[in-house]
Amino acid sequence: MQAVRVLKSPHGRELAVGEKTLIMGILNVTPDSFYDGGRYAALDRAVRRALQIAEEGGDIIDIGAESTRPGAEPVGLEEELERLIPVIEAVRRETDLFVSVDTYKKPVAEEAIKAGADMVNDISGLRFDVEMADFVGKLSVPTVIMHIKGTPRDMQKNPIYDDLFAEISGYLMEGVERAKKADLPEDQIILDPGIGFGKRHEHNLLILANIERFRSLGYPLLVGVSRKSTVGKILGGLGPEERLEGTLALSAYLALKGVEILRVHDVLENRRVITVIEEVRAWEGRS
Repeated sequence: MQAVRVLKSPHGRELAVGEKTLIMGILNVTPDSFYDGGRYAALDRAVRRALQIAEEGGDIIDIGAESTRPGAEPVGLEEELERLIPVIEAVRRETDLFVSVDTYKKPVAEEAIKAGADMVNDISGLRFDVEMADFVGKLSVPTVIMHIKGTPRDMQKNPIYDDLFAEISGYLMEGVERAKKADLPEDQIILDPGIGFGKRHEHNLLILANIERFRSLGYPLLVGVSRKSTVGKILGGLGPEERLEGTLALSAYLALKGVEILRVHDVLENRRVITVIEEVRAWEGRS
């Protein structure tokens, strides 16, 4: 892990990154996400799920209202806001846990922060909306800069790289430069290599096997592999419902590699895995 950094919400909440592996629990308030689409579309179910994430040991609740699965069509601004903002407002009334908004649209991020969200998780790395960097910079909003090749609609249509690591790293650092030019403090930046976002199966495996190569960029890492197709392919073609054990194996691997934040659907199970790893690690060097 990198040295400890403290994410500082515009609302005064703080979250230390680097002391332990953090769990970001996924809350999709969408009808069409690849694993849990429609499950939490109703407000009361979404709030119950947020509270469950907190109870099960989550450190961050990542709320998204637009599916970014392969082939997904964009959602209009008003529809995304109608799905998202009531959930953030209701969740904020019930828990003080860090809340992340999963969006690449500046107007959505702005309304989400007003509603009580603490950070922005931008799958486009500040690329899809040119005003996003200025927004997060102005308020010093903790921001996840992710790599994607293409858009969710077309990202899995024959993605090709000449140099996988150089291209991903270059993209991420371009996002960092956009953020820095907008005066976002460096200690509020997190990087995500974007597993499954414009990558073939072998690309995902190379990234996971060499995740430490992104350590040289100098920022905490967030990785999301939860129940994704790469897990299913490794296990012989299993569907999303049968990918829990494979996800937990990768979570353990990434935690041992020092990844700071894991974005997951199954918070309780992942928290138990990380707890065991951290307990054993605490005994390293003792005799």
